[in-house]
Amino acid sequence: MTTNQYCEITHELECLAAKSAQCAQIDPDLYTKYDVKRGLRDLSGKGVLVGLTEISEVCSTKEVNGERVPADGELFYRGYNVRDLIAGIDETSHFGFEECTYLLLFGELPTRQQLADFTKMLGEYRTLPTSFVRDIIMKAPSKDMMNTLARSVLTLYSYDDMADDVSLPNVLRQCLQLISLFPLLSVYGYQAYKHYHDGASLFIHSPKPEYSTAENILHILRPDSKFTPLEAKLLDIALILHMEHGGGNNSSFTTHLVSSSGTDTYSTIAASLGSLKGPKHGGANIKVVKMFDDMKAHLTDWSDEEAIARYLTALLHKEAFDRAGLIYGMGHAVYSLSDPRAKIFRSFVERLSAEKGCEKEFALYSTVERLAPEIIAKERKIYKGVSPNVDFFSGFAYSMLDLPAELYTPIFAIARISGWSAHRLEEITGNGKIMRPAYMNVKERRSYIPVDER
Repeated sequence: MTTNQYCEITHELECLAAKSAQCAQIDPDLYTKYDVKRGLRDLSGKGVLVGLTEISEVCSTKEVNGERVPADGELFYRGYNVRDLIAGIDETSHFGFEECTYLLLFGELPTRQQLADFTKMLGEYRTLPTSFVRDIIMKAPSKDMMNTLARSVLTLYSYDDMADDVSLPNVLRQCLQLISLFPLLSVYGYQAYKHYHDGASLFIHSPKPEYSTAENILHILRPDSKFTPLEAKLLDIALILHMEHGGGNNSSFTTHLVSSSGTDTYSTIAASLGSLKGPKHGGANIKVVKMFDDMKAHLTDWSDEEAIARYLTALLHKEAFDRAGLIYGMGHAVYSLSDPRAKIFRSFVERLSAEKGCEKEFALYSTVERLAPEIIAKERKIYKGVSPNVDFFSGFAYSMLDLPAELYTPIFAIARISGWSAHRLEEITGNGKIMRPAYMNVKERRSYIPVDER
């Protein structure tokens, strides 16, 4: 294709896109007229009820004198407060992602023997088909690891003799295999990309069956496979906090939606990955890290609160960073006064910052954490409160772990596959109807015009 041909095609596409955008516009007032809940949320921001679940619960309000008012957020897995789950795990010094995965899948906390058997099973499933790394992961590696992960998941369908069997035992087997394989698919995909696109050395470490999921991620990612106990512990906590968040989040709802059609597990999880890849869902922590990088570049003194406040105000005025008018990591669609995941994670991030010698950077995060809600309240009308969300700290934590930014969202997926699996099993067990929400047509009807008369 010549340069002129390329320019002509590009111009034609731009014209067609403008035409498509024009016919796709719907008067916003019609949503109010017909009481359509855009984004499946009402005017107060509360999600429209579309299903029932026993897997997890997100709480952000409490009842006072018969009215619902904002409250500190709480998150429950199968009725257990996540704060209590992590406190128990930390006291006994064992890793908790596997234990919480068992809880989400089977509804109860495992005994020590059940946990040992379950962990062993996951370790045995953590083996890719023969030549899968060579033939699939290393062929045409994508620059986006979420696409690589989705492609690998869809390709695993071809290696499964019972791929379309949606019986509960078979779906459980498929889910357990995917939970075990997600770290390998993600990290190996990244290693292949770095080798072929950036010329980095290629190394593929085999997972260790005696390692936890968090330990294996660090083991197969790092050239020397070395990590400290606190590094593995913090990553384990991050996985637990991200593994589930109520049935209404976009990717978990996608899991229910696609599962309701009766399709196979691999297609369902690939769809959920597509949802999580979206920057409105899974990419927020990368934005936080980039925002802080820009902030640090413009601050001569990280302890100067007046300078920090001016920068945050400039963010809101669309005068700094990406000029989107947002302070990334602040606020949440559901939580109001606080995000429990951020409160839990904060102490572990502080401990790691001390181990890594990043105390000054953590102090900067802490200052922004304190100042941002005050500045946002002055600049904008706040209905339910603003507080740091889990993404505010997770990007900083991942950077201290030397995790590449390309793996931030796949790490999210490695955690969330446990929740997706629980939701898929719940949808299949319920044997519900295929989901088919209604859309109202607001275009007038027209008479056909022959082509020569248009």
